[in-house]
Amino acid sequence: MAPTRREFFKKVGITGIVAAAMKKIHPVFISAQTTNKIKTVEAGVLSVAYEEHGASDGFPIILVHGFPYDVRSFDGVPETLVNAGYRVLLPYVRGYGQTRFLNDDAPRVAEQAAIAQDLIDFADALNIERFAAAGFDWGNRAICIAAILYPHRIAAQVACGGYSVQDTTNLAQPASARLESLLWYQWYFNTERGVRGLTENRHDIIRHLWDTWSPAWTYSDEDYMRSASSFDNPDFVDIVIHSYRHRHVNAVGEDRFLEVERLLAERPSISVPAIVLRAAQSGFGPPSSDPSGDLAKFSNLLDRRIVEGAGHDLPAHRPDAVAEALIELLA
Repeated sequence: MAPTRREFFKKVGITGIVAAAMKKIHPVFISAQTTNKIKTVEAGVLSVAYEEHGASDGFPIILVHGFPYDVRSFDGVPETLVNAGYRVLLPYVRGYGQTRFLNDDAPRVAEQAAIAQDLIDFADALNIERFAAAGFDWGNRAICIAAILYPHRIAAQVACGGYSVQDTTNLAQPASARLESLLWYQWYFNTERGVRGLTENRHDIIRHLWDTWSPAWTYSDEDYMRSASSFDNPDFVDIVIHSYRHRHVNAVGEDRFLEVERLLAERPSISVPAIVLRAAQSGFGPPSSDPSGDLAKFSNLLDRRIVEGAGHDLPAHRPDAVAEALIELLA
């Protein structure tokens, strides 16, 4: 049986101080999922739903989730950051939760450049000029791109999964059979059957992805139900389908991002101070012990850590690793 959070920390022998901190976090992990107030702000083309923790005058840290998750993936992270004096913001990405498009006629698209612009628009709407950020999957990609385009805005970045900027202007070469099989959902979403499947069976698909992407972790039904309503957003299917079609050059993006996507196709390096966290138990396979790839893409890389006990949804499994990396970067 896969370890629970408590069993994992006992097994790896975390120091007494960290273990005590995690015991303190655990009750907040439950309550934050059920009682924290959802706020909204008009930001760019969206009304962004978000949660906020900490004093409004604390230095801001934005935590950005990926597919197919929501802000609950970061439960356990905000308390440590708030206790250290930071203001923590958790936006729901377009197509998730209560985030909505302001214009009913706006295109329901989700190319990587749009997700990154949403992050900057969100900060602008809250009058935040400079902030630190951590994210995984789509969220990490958004932060990576924002750090490339607006390095003066990003004080520090925790990149869960490393560099994730895509070339969406050129067709990629076929990968190994194993990797292609792991990406089955992407090929599925590029078919009309996949659209119908995601529409009718979204929770079955999402739960399967959770389990297979974090094979060493056991998600309870309660864990899933805390996030499930986020995937009933009326734009969820359109957003997901466009994202996975655009990245494989099977759907057009917005004209306003054409030049940005051409720039990103060159996969430029990131200059902001960064720590890369890689999940030791990712369903996509164990991370390489060779740091050269991350060093090549993060020119100001302070550290690269392989995080034991974590799957693809790294912040949910090791919130301590995310919080500690952010505090270290901002010290």
